[in-house]
Amino acid sequence: MKEQIANGGMIVLTTFIVSAIIMIFMKKIAVHVGALDVPTNKEGHRHIHKKVMPKLGGVGIFLAFLVGYMLFGEQSLRMNSILIGSFIVILTGITDDIKPIRAYQKLIGHIIAACVIVFYGKILLNNISIFGLTFDFGIWAYPITLFFLVACTNIINLIDGLDGLSGGICSIFYATIAFIAFYQGRYNSLVLVLSLIMLGSTLGFLLHNFHPAKIFAGDCATFMGFIIGIITLLEFKGPALISFFVPVSVLAIPILDTLFAIIRRLLRKQAPFKADKEHFHHQLLGMNFSPVVTVLIIYAINIMFSMASIFYLTKDKEIGQIIYIVLFILAVWFVFHTSIISEKNPKLLERISNKFKGVRR
Repeated sequence: MKEQIANGGMIVLTTFIVSAIIMIFMKKIAVHVGALDVPTNKEGHRHIHKKVMPKLGGVGIFLAFLVGYMLFGEQSLRMNSILIGSFIVILTGITDDIKPIRAYQKLIGHIIAACVIVFYGKILLNNISIFGLTFDFGIWAYPITLFFLVACTNIINLIDGLDGLSGGICSIFYATIAFIAFYQGRYNSLVLVLSLIMLGSTLGFLLHNFHPAKIFAGDCATFMGFIIGIITLLEFKGPALISFFVPVSVLAIPILDTLFAIIRRLLRKQAPFKADKEHFHHQLLGMNFSPVVTVLIIYAINIMFSMASIFYLTKDKEIGQIIYIVLFILAVWFVFHTSIISEKNPKLLERISNKFKGVRR
């Protein structure tokens, strides 16, 4: 056990150092190719930075991931599909970071990447069991898995609105899954190796991205979400619903934030994916929390979801259930006391509007 933990620590440390060094060069490359986040006050831009920032941080994560794979990974059909699919996601992200492309064009790239995982890698969500009943998806396993992968690919990118936010949330996810895999003794599993490599690579990016950020992930943040989707399907899908629910619950904040955003826009008769400034982190900023405190609050909530999942799956289900209930109550309170869905809090809406007037990121 100690040897496996030491090996895991070596994977994280190596990829962290590689990623941290790569980010130094990615800043210069981003400037050279014009992959820059330029401040603007156009409608739909939700960010709060006022200066031009280099993007392509997601490319740095991907490159560190490749180094980690070459040093610690093993070749397999599944791993080949992950590498190919990841390259397609990164290529799509680079294209958008240098010269923005339409949403449907990015979606096509993500669907192609997901198809590689499903049809070439044979990674599928075939069935789920709940209350003693097993639901076999049959042919529907293909569209369900594709939808899940594309959703995960985009969900992290959608919440990436503050320094360190997406990198921190993803790091908590990778660390949680790695801990569970260690606890269950799956030392040589692909899911453990992927989680450790991505944890180190993402932390190396976070070193440069936490406030005040020196580089952004850009649209290549989709790579982190893509790998999260794959990790969830690889080992934790199982036949039981709970084995699928546990890793997904660690992503509760980005999932709920996206769900609330869609509901909010539909209630206002807007396009469901229209950008706005009323996401979860915008609500906290509107409560006069600073950007750093806002990110730390979201980290803390995410860690609570992580702890609930760990307790539920590995130690004491009752403690896990209690934490889940507390978090559910907090979510209900947040819905009814902010404008994340409705416009019942006009003062908060006004503060959010004033805080983001004329600035981006």
